[in-house]
Amino acid sequence: MRFALLGNHPDALEMTCALVQSGRHHLAAFTAAVPDDLRRRWGPDAKPVADLEEVLADPAVELVLVAGTLANRAQQLRRALQSERHVLCVYPPDDAPEVAYEAGMIQQDTGYVLLPLLPSLTHPAVARLAQFVRREKDQPPSPVGAFRVLELRATAAGEVLDNVAAGGHKPSLPGWEVLRRLAGEIGEVTAFAEREELSPGSPVFVSGRFEAGGLFQTTLLPLEAGDSLGVTVGGARGRAELLMPQGWAGPALLTWRDEAGELHEEAWQRWDPWPALVAELEAAVALSRKPSEERASARPAITWQDAVRGLELDDAARRSVERRRSSVLEYQEASEEVGFKGTMTLVGCLVVWLLPLVLLATRLIPAVGWVELPGGRWIYVPHVSWLIVPALAIFLGLQLLRYLIPKHPPASK
Repeated sequence: MRFALLGNHPDALEMTCALVQSGRHHLAAFTAAVPDDLRRRWGPDAKPVADLEEVLADPAVELVLVAGTLANRAQQLRRALQSERHVLCVYPPDDAPEVAYEAGMIQQDTGYVLLPLLPSLTHPAVARLAQFVRREKDQPPSPVGAFRVLELRATAAGEVLDNVAAGGHKPSLPGWEVLRRLAGEIGEVTAFAEREELSPGSPVFVSGRFEAGGLFQTTLLPLEAGDSLGVTVGGARGRAELLMPQGWAGPALLTWRDEAGELHEEAWQRWDPWPALVAELEAAVALSRKPSEERASARPAITWQDAVRGLELDDAARRSVERRRSSVLEYQEASEEVGFKGTMTLVGCLVVWLLPLVLLATRLIPAVGWVELPGGRWIYVPHVSWLIVPALAIFLGLQLLRYLIPKHPPASK
């Protein structure tokens, strides 16, 4: 598959190298300045181009890797999706969830693959720890018992927040995708910072609860001795702890004790997430070509919903810091039907407000008949109460559109 690179984000450069090294994908064009050693690794066929439109003008490009700056990433994402290509996008696509909503709806219309670059979700230690929290009926009981609490602690030698140095943009909190992968959707968030906003060099504490039960606590500490990560699962009978002393890319150690008190350990060597992301992309492309029934029953490891939820949780955390209170999340799938319901709610409110205004106007405007104007001219003035029936008829007619227009699933590409 031929693909193009838009921008030079570090994650996108790593993903580009992994795609090329797989031997199954070829870089056709890139738009940003990159070191010469990278260009040599990408092969002689990769050529620099001036802008996004030149990339999209090439019909041979099947995949677009969106990796521009946060200021232009949303526009790149929108144009790449509208051009009907598979899209990989650096996370976050924007600092507000509205862009992710729009991208999701465009993807539903086109049927092409849309995935965020979230390398942490490919780590086998995360999948193993999830077995201690989210239990399936056909799996053995959790070694630590029923899940109660989840603790995540992340430190960084520099800034621990994402996009905190991007001027004019709101910072993002890391780790949402891991919390959701371990224990499901988050229903409530309470965040604390030194000031009433997330600022550079400031530690952040986040707590909350999961919709399926259980609590979580996240500690984000910048300007520490080095990058590290620790995740602890607390159950009714014990605790399991995952340590990554060098961050996501370093080695990992999972420890827990069984009911007899015996210590158990599982270790992973340094993890390279990019080949695993290549496999996730190829599986998603293959799945997009299958019938809609098979796509609906599939459970991929990474979806665009991970990006949507992460941005929603960022927004909730920022509101909690600013207002000094908890933020409750009410999730609703971003789709055309949801947009139609929102629009109809707005129109219905306008109609409700219009009716008393019309009734009030009937006291001020003469009844049906001819009214003489100065100068001896006559005009016919209909009674304004007649507007009530047409207004209600139009509103109810709009409601019928959702039943008259058939729903078509996205076509398989």
